[in-house]
Amino acid sequence: MDIATRVYNHKWKIDPIIRSLIDTDFYKLLMCQSVFRNKPDTTVTFSLINRSTHVPLARLIDEGELREQLDHIRSLSLSRGESTWLRGNTFYGKRQMFRPDFMEWFEGLRLPPYHLERKGDQYELTFEGKWHEVMLWEIPALAVLMELRSRAVLDKMGRFELQVLYARAMTRVWEKIERLREIDGLTIADFGTRRRHSFLWQDWCVQAMIEGLGEKFTGTSNCLIAMRREVEAIGTNAHELPMVYSALADSDADLAQAPYDVLSDWHDEHEGNLRIILPDTYGTQGFLDRAPDWLAGWTGIRIDSGDPAKGAEVAINWWKERGEDPAEKRVIFSDGLDVPQIQDLHAQFSGRTKVSFGWGTLLTNDFRGLVPDDALAPFSLVCKAVAANGRPTVKLSDNPEKAMGPPEEIARYKRVFGVGEQERQDVIV
Repeated sequence: MDIATRVYNHKWKIDPIIRSLIDTDFYKLLMCQSVFRNKPDTTVTFSLINRSTHVPLARLIDEGELREQLDHIRSLSLSRGESTWLRGNTFYGKRQMFRPDFMEWFEGLRLPPYHLERKGDQYELTFEGKWHEVMLWEIPALAVLMELRSRAVLDKMGRFELQVLYARAMTRVWEKIERLREIDGLTIADFGTRRRHSFLWQDWCVQAMIEGLGEKFTGTSNCLIAMRREVEAIGTNAHELPMVYSALADSDADLAQAPYDVLSDWHDEHEGNLRIILPDTYGTQGFLDRAPDWLAGWTGIRIDSGDPAKGAEVAINWWKERGEDPAEKRVIFSDGLDVPQIQDLHAQFSGRTKVSFGWGTLLTNDFRGLVPDDALAPFSLVCKAVAANGRPTVKLSDNPEKAMGPPEEIARYKRVFGVGEQERQDVIV
């Protein structure tokens, strides 16, 4: 596929940014089913947050074009083939991962309304409604804004300039793949949907990984690409679950218990490689120190903020203290990874534990230095649950630069979860 020509001759009806309701991350569908089952009456508000305020999205992206793309998403519904794939495919070794009642609801779903308003050089984009409905806006909303920003830059370029740009970007990805395939025992997946350069580019990157890495490439988080390219759909759960459960807590004691209630509900629904702990929402060390013994029996841990090596050492020590063999556990690294980090972390932890990598933005959106003013460099854009049943949500993270919530609530959560001084790290993506 000649991506440069598609960009140059791009027609809206041929290349809408979001092509399907399953152009989303697999963990969103897993979490959606859990919410549909356990918290069907919870009302949640999601909001766009641009951590990279130097990127003036409202100046770069036309509001009418943004609304057109968002309205298009609201017109989408599951196709028969997509429904058949979700109902009949085997995910993580399990058939009928998605229950009939959930699938019946999902097949009739149209995403709920959005609220869009320009505030200075940024957009305020929010979604409010039943949790299991509005949560499915997160990934497509991010993908739309990221791709519209890319298109705004590319629209100023000529045909040959585009061809050279994509040739350079393809060369960069392939050189990374060549370095990665030298790593014995590597296990790596694509986690790059939410902040990708474009859908076509993510699809190209996945195909390059399939060819270049063979069995070392375990799959993609993107359901649509997984279905089309016949690879595994990869993903478990995210910070959204403990953030909302915690906001619903009526007391400090309930708040302290909320992150474990989330995983108790998950434990009832899933087994094997889907039992992966994401411990950093309110501080990894404290979470593990207070964790019930049954969690130590889970398959592994995902490290998503803070110093990844420190996080893995904490997990290994915790398993040893709980009488578990770390060599039989899986550690998934997934925060802002690129080849040098992957190489170093694999060398440090291979053999001590089962090491895996979820490679995101710097796989599917590494155009750094390829255009003037670095106008295509990736930036940190998120869409988070900011309120549940009218109460604010909080995320502390192992990196305080990623903390979010009202200051008084952040202080309360730090007290309840015993979070002290934290080491600040730059947020790249």
